[in-house]
Amino acid sequence: MNNNVIYELFYEKVRQAPGALAVFDEKRRLTRAELDRMINAIAARIPKSARRVGIIMDHTVEMTAAIFAALKAGKAYVPTEPFFPKERIRFMMKDAEADVIITNSRHAAKADGRELIIVDPGMKAENADVKPSAKPDDLAYILYTSGSTGEPKGVAVRNRNVCHYVRAFQNEFKTNENDTMLQYSVCSFDIFAEEVFTTLLSGAALAVPSAETKKNISALMRFVEQNNVTQISGFPYLLLEMNHLPEIPKCLRLLISGGDVLRESYVTNLIGKAEIYNTYGPSETTVCASYCRISETGALPDGTYPIGKPVLGTQIEILDDNLRPVTPGETGEICILGGGVSAGYVGGREKENEAFVTRADGSVLYRSGDMGYYLPDGNIAFLHRKDSQIMILGKRVEVGEVENVLCQCPEIEKAIVRPYTDEQNLHYMTAYIVLKQPKAHLSTLKKEMARFLPNYMIPEFFVRMTDLPLNANGKVDTDALPIIMKEGYVC
Repeated sequence: MNNNVIYELFYEKVRQAPGALAVFDEKRRLTRAELDRMINAIAARIPKSARRVGIIMDHTVEMTAAIFAALKAGKAYVPTEPFFPKERIRFMMKDAEADVIITNSRHAAKADGRELIIVDPGMKAENADVKPSAKPDDLAYILYTSGSTGEPKGVAVRNRNVCHYVRAFQNEFKTNENDTMLQYSVCSFDIFAEEVFTTLLSGAALAVPSAETKKNISALMRFVEQNNVTQISGFPYLLLEMNHLPEIPKCLRLLISGGDVLRESYVTNLIGKAEIYNTYGPSETTVCASYCRISETGALPDGTYPIGKPVLGTQIEILDDNLRPVTPGETGEICILGGGVSAGYVGGREKENEAFVTRADGSVLYRSGDMGYYLPDGNIAFLHRKDSQIMILGKRVEVGEVENVLCQCPEIEKAIVRPYTDEQNLHYMTAYIVLKQPKAHLSTLKKEMARFLPNYMIPEFFVRMTDLPLNANGKVDTDALPIIMKEGYVC
């Protein structure tokens, strides 16, 4: 068995306990042996000449099998949600050079003429003999993230990167056959990789709720309770929804927040009911590079939690623009080394790939573009993106700092601050707020912010929202926020 090949680690679990539950959705349950049989049946249909396999499927046990089938066949999979815009799907599959696409019948039209392998819910798995062919340095998946050029960019993650992360996760959370992980994330975000691979490669079970169940927090918690789910990994906004509930299922032992800033106000009612972690890591370094157990650290003065300490097999350095270490406690760029650093971006992204720096000793460092500093206890505090700084009245303003102060105000349930430019190319800020109570005075809110911020750092406009719109990945969808125009063209 090769400990750096995904399928081989999974098959070791099959060999150890073939009858143990592996994955289930609301219609079907598969043991490890049954899942492996389905993996073989799908893998046998993948052409040997194929290099990369697109996945356009609804979230079911069959989708899990399709992903492992691509991996067993030695191919990288390229995941996308069926509800993504067709042009975005077309771009991703072309950019990633997907030769064949595994999909459901109902989504076949989105495959843009490529060779199809149809896998529908209820598929019967016929016996097939497929020999595993992946190697540690073979790509496991290509995950598309937003690109600075306006087009999404594909992060190429190797088998050994994923296996490294499984070991890091196992080292911290001790996942075992008594655990069940909720599969909540969209497949296009790396929380999905965390849900699937750390679970099935550790001998735990994966619980896949329907899209309808995921839309309602009460229905989701019923699913969690009925199926004895012990672990949930998601964006902070999922934890915030759970925080409003009178109780959460007692079967939950672990709540993991990642992908965005975790605020103390999001988890006030969850502390003590389950172990809660704040995590950090770009897709370029394979899911998470650091963990913070919030019961051991507490929140920072701005109401956010630290992002913790490097995971097993990872190093994090805080460096200046010339890649020199800053003095302890000084702000710098968060740079990551170790087993999670991926193969970079596909599709001729030379400029973006400059973020991957090869050092004299052959190690590769990833420049995250995130700013932070080391705390005295060894935890790392995340501040903001390197490019989030704007100028107002000739003074530097960190938008993240303004947002943190706003979210600390007693009247605020949640909020986000976004910078815009007027026709004179001058910056201004708009705050989008969700209130805890039906009414609040804006003057009171501004006075509260003025306790911590100078006047030029108070947003010029405030927009009251019933909720913040989220995109498919679970982050705030900034494109869906209304724009308050100060000056400029109406077009």
